[in-house]
Amino acid sequence: MSKVTENKVKPTGDSEFKERVVSINRVVKTTKGGRTFSFSALVVVGNENGLVGQGLGKAKEVQEAITKGIEDAKKNLVRVPLRNGTIPHEQAGKSGAAKVLIKPASTGTGVIAGGSMRAVLESAGLTDVLSKSLGSANPHNVVKATVNALTLLREPLVVAKDRNIKLNKVFNG
Repeated sequence: MSKVTENKVKPTGDSEFKERVVSINRVVKTTKGGRTFSFSALVVVGNENGLVGQGLGKAKEVQEAITKGIEDAKKNLVRVPLRNGTIPHEQAGKSGAAKVLIKPASTGTGVIAGGSMRAVLESAGLTDVLSKSLGSANPHNVVKATVNALTLLREPLVVAKDRNIKLNKVFNG
């Protein structure tokens, strides 16, 4: 659990983040007076340079739900270790019934990912990564599982320090 809290980051400026709406859901509540509509919006924000966050907003109008989702996503930012546009190692993540697997890829591969996973990975700034979504295709859980996998990533220098190993100069830059 401590690894997840290490990656939590406070937002520095509002203008640097790009927002992506992953899904919008309309909910209908039937009352004595008729039907009442409300909306929930799943939003991913990121600076495309190693910071990404996901949030959920609920409101009576779509735009208000998106705004609330953006505010929530900025409160839940995590730092992602990037290595030349990809990730340092293979990692799996899980949330509910959704499982995701992300792998580093060579330069020029692109982001190989489906809908909601792609939004998270591109917002984090990854340009070359292989991924697979296993289990549930629910966008909420897939986004949470992807963010979970990204929070579990570790820098090679941190792993080497924990293991008391000296790295070659190739890995230090």
